[in-house]
Amino acid sequence: MATIKDISLRAEVSPATVSRVLNRDDGISVSPEVRNRIFTIAHELNYVPPRLRHHSGTSFVIGVADWHIIRNGCENTKLSSLECLTKTLNIPGDVSFVRIRMGEAATVDGIIAFGAINEAELSFLQEMSFSIVFINSEKRDYLFDRIVMDYEEGIVQAVHYLVEQGYDTIGYLGGIFQQDEVTIGSHRLDCFVDILKKNNRWDPALIHVGALSKEGGYHLMMHALQSKTLARAVVLGSDEIAEGALQALHERNIRIPEDVALVLYRDIETLPQGELRYPTIRMYPDFVWETAIKLLMDRILGKRNEAMTVYVPAKFERL
Repeated sequence: MATIKDISLRAEVSPATVSRVLNRDDGISVSPEVRNRIFTIAHELNYVPPRLRHHSGTSFVIGVADWHIIRNGCENTKLSSLECLTKTLNIPGDVSFVRIRMGEAATVDGIIAFGAINEAELSFLQEMSFSIVFINSEKRDYLFDRIVMDYEEGIVQAVHYLVEQGYDTIGYLGGIFQQDEVTIGSHRLDCFVDILKKNNRWDPALIHVGALSKEGGYHLMMHALQSKTLARAVVLGSDEIAEGALQALHERNIRIPEDVALVLYRDIETLPQGELRYPTIRMYPDFVWETAIKLLMDRILGKRNEAMTVYVPAKFERL
């Protein structure tokens, strides 16, 4: 088992400095570079903090860093069901979940982080735990466990289905959210456009992109109807967009699928499911969460030191 001394030798700083940094002592004066180096080396050496070496095994707290997929002010409704999900995973103790917001440290045993985490965010997360699972991260260093969602497979299946059904025009209606370094919704749009081009179904007039919200979906659908740029078949890029778009269609007495066929894209389902029953591109969120929790608990309990990368393909579901 790695020790403070092992880390200090690699980091070329004193054991006291390593100890104070790893114990989150804000009073110590070290540069960000030294602090990051200490945390990185501690992770590489599989250092286990004293509080976890003698973990009672009766309770664990997992932090969820979801600011790259859920906007500020919005809830992650999935968290309320995760504690029940863990009961089926044979974890030796109770597991609870808390949301982590950037810059607001929490006491956690491990972290599930979503999206393209940058170096500053990684440093922040490592200060709370060395056990981190990244979901859809851009990291390629293989120091951490990763789950990579393959968006393309499900979108390919959906487009092929719509082509086989004889729909001559296929469009997209979705939202993009951007704030600081956070961008939500652009990857699935780029993937959809690329596949449409490969299938000779690309028409930029049929791609409607706006605010990532229910209101955004409503206005986008109204604009498509009024401008007569609504495709015969449309992929709705998220739950929120779908709610607003469906409201607009209902108000205009547009029949589904007689007037317009819809496919709904759903990923980790952080929003209430409601009654949206249409052909769907799904990421099988429970499987993603189960896999993330299993990977994380292996690291927390010291069952595995080697990093793993798991690929999860999206799938298209017909009704």
